[in-house]
Formats: sequence, C-alpha cells, structure tokens
Amino acid sequence: MSKGYHTFLVCLLAFAVLVGGICIIYPIVRSDPAETPPETPTVQEPAGDGTETETDGGEPPAYNPDQSTTTAATQWETMAQAMVQNLTLEEKVCQLFVATPEALTGVNRATVAGDATREALSRLPVGGIVYFAQNLEDREQAMALLSGTQSFSEIPLLLAVDEEGGTVSRVGSNPAMGTTYFSDMADYGDAGDTQAVYQVGLTLGRELTELGFNLDFAPVADVVTNPSNTEIGRRAFSSDPETAAAMVGSIVSGLRDGGILCSLKHFPGHGGTETDTHDGRAVTNRTLEEMRQAEFLPFQAGIDAGAPMVMVGHLSAPELTGDDTPSDLSRAVVTDILRGELGFTGVVVTDAQNMGAITDYYSPAEAAVAALSAGVDLILMPADLQAAVDGVLEAVDSGQLPAERIDESVTRVLAMKYEYGLLQPE
Repeated sequence: MSKGYHTFLVCLLAFAVLVGGICIIYPIVRSDPAETPPETPTVQEPAGDGTETETDGGEPPAYNPDQSTTTAATQWETMAQAMVQNLTLEEKVCQLFVATPEALTGVNRATVAGDATREALSRLPVGGIVYFAQNLEDREQAMALLSGTQSFSEIPLLLAVDEEGGTVSRVGSNPAMGTTYFSDMADYGDAGDTQAVYQVGLTLGRELTELGFNLDFAPVADVVTNPSNTEIGRRAFSSDPETAAAMVGSIVSGLRDGGILCSLKHFPGHGGTETDTHDGRAVTNRTLEEMRQAEFLPFQAGIDAGAPMVMVGHLSAPELTGDDTPSDLSRAVVTDILRGELGFTGVVVTDAQNMGAITDYYSPAEAAVAALSAGVDLILMPADLQAAVDGVLEAVDSGQLPAERIDESVTRVLAMKYEYGLLQPE
C-alpha cells in the first residue's frame, strides 16, 4: 500500500468520525420544545366524596379553599372595586341591607314576585332578601318567587333562608317543598359522625340551590356553656368545644360543596346566655380567655373551612367590651376580635335587628349606623328598612360615618358575589 493511499484512508476515517459526531450532537442542541413529546401528566384523584366538577373557560374559577387566596381575593376585589365606582351612594348603602320581602314591599305576606317587588327593588336596591316559612307554600311557588324576585334586581340578590335543621327548618319542615328534613344538630353532635354532618351540609346546599336560594344562615357555631340556655339549646352541635368545632368545620365544607353560601352564627358565642335576644337583652359573662378556650373554637374551624360569612349576635359580652353594648354594635367584638384575632376577612352580618335586644334600646337608624361603625358589612332585617337606610345616608352626609367605611363593606359584599358566581365578570 503506497504512502499516499494510506494517508487518504486516514483522512477519510477522520471525516467519517467528524460527521458522525455532528449527527449525534446536533439534535441535542437543536431540539425544539414544540417537537418534544410532552410528559404524561400525573392525575391526582379528587379528595372528599369524589364528585367531579367541570368548569367553562368563560366562567370565574370555582372556590377552592386549598389554593392560596391572595390572587383570588385580589381578582374578586378588583372587579368589585370597579363596580363600586359606578354606584351612587344610595345604591351602595342599599347593598348593605338584607330585608324580608314584606319589609321591602309593604305587603302583609309575600308569596309572589310581581309589580310591588319590581317597584320596591328599583327604589331600594337591597343586597339581599331573607324568606321565612310564611313565604314558602310549595316547591313550584317558591321557585317562581325566588326566580322572579332575582330577575327584578340589577345587582344579583342574596336570597337567604334560615335552614339549620331541627326547630329552625323553614324549608325542610314543609313536605310540599320536596326537600330533606334534618333533626337538631345536637343529635349529630351526640353521634360524633363528622361525615354524616358533611352529607347534611351537602344535601342542604344542593336542595336549597335547586329552589333558587344562594345563602343559608347556618350553621349554628355556638357552644352551649350554660345549661340554662334557652335560645340555642339543641340548635348547637355540642357543649364540648372540640366536638362542636369538628362538626362545624364538616358542615361548612358540605354546604360549600353543595354550592351555597353559609354564615356561622352567633359570634362571639350565644351558648353562655340565659335569656333570648328576641325578647330583650341577653348577657354572657364569659371572659375573653374562657371564650378563646371554648366559644371561639367552632367559629375558627368554620372560618378555616371556608365560611364566607359570620353572623354577630346581639348578646352583650361586658367582659369583652366593658359595657352592655350588643356584640354586633361593638367594634371590640367585630373588628378587634373577629377580624383581628380570628383573622376573618369575609362578610360580617348582624343578627336580625328587629329583635328586642336592639329595638328596646336603639332606633333603626342608630342600630344600622352603630353596626357599620363597628365594622359590620350587612344589616339584617332592620325594624324599619327605609328609616335605617335614611339614617346611614344622613350619617355619611354629616361625616359621622366615613364614605370609605361604606365602600369597604360594599366591596366586600360584591367581591363575595363575584367569587361565588352570583355576579359574572363582563
């Protein structure tokens, strides 16, 4: 073999090795993400009862208590703030009231949604309406009443009912409504079955939503610390704080998964009183530290489970406030303790302000202004709706109640309506 031919073979081999290396290296360097097969995603089975849900890309995301609430809260609040800018002061103030249909329309017994309802909502565009057994005759009538009323409101209404089970069952106690009747919550607390309580909440949420309600003023989160208590009694889950907390957390999860708003009640805890706030002043002498160890536990459990609302009762708690001021009119209770200590950022609603604990000592205007000054967002059932609305408007005009305080609560209420799908993004 000649020297020249040997040199030629060596060069040819070197060239082959060079080309082969380039072919190996090039795909690695050139790899296009669009051409790389995607990894197979890991599918995580849903927790809870395994119910699957679907979301439409055009709908707001569903409430998810496990995700960070920072982004979601900002989203709802941003939309609510934009809406508030386009409302008049009168419209803002009216959004802070939840009234009975009779108080709104002036009729003796409201069972239909007609011209009187339409006119009343155009004059007083309240944030919500609460219904009682007298308004609910049968399933067909109730559905027509609720859907008709909702159709008359430019801003979607909170359509509420007290459906706790047991003695407070506006819907379930009427067989013509075609819903499930549940016994006193104390029965479930005695059994200690949190899964059964979850199913109660799930069923209540689904059945009330089917009728057209979107808010249930339940569950009772009180701990019966006073055996002589008559107003709460077996409406509460238990006299044991830990049992009550477990039950409240479970039923809140069920109500939430059933698609309905709920409201814990009656903060800071009505189980230590002896008298009934429907008839006059009720007092609890429990200290703040005692309440931290008992009464607050179920409320904290419900808040942690995602309850969007807390109802503050009319009970006086002098060990918390220093006087006999009803709790829903006390800044110490509403702002310092409920919001500051328990960390609640949702909507705070009063108990019905047509009860003796309020009407015996305050005018409708005084009670409404005091509640808003304390940090409350929604006034439930003032003794005189028009007088209460006018009183708040006058308090804003005079500077007694800052306009910013109104905007804060309206934003919170509208953000909740956005978050739970009552209001839809434009």
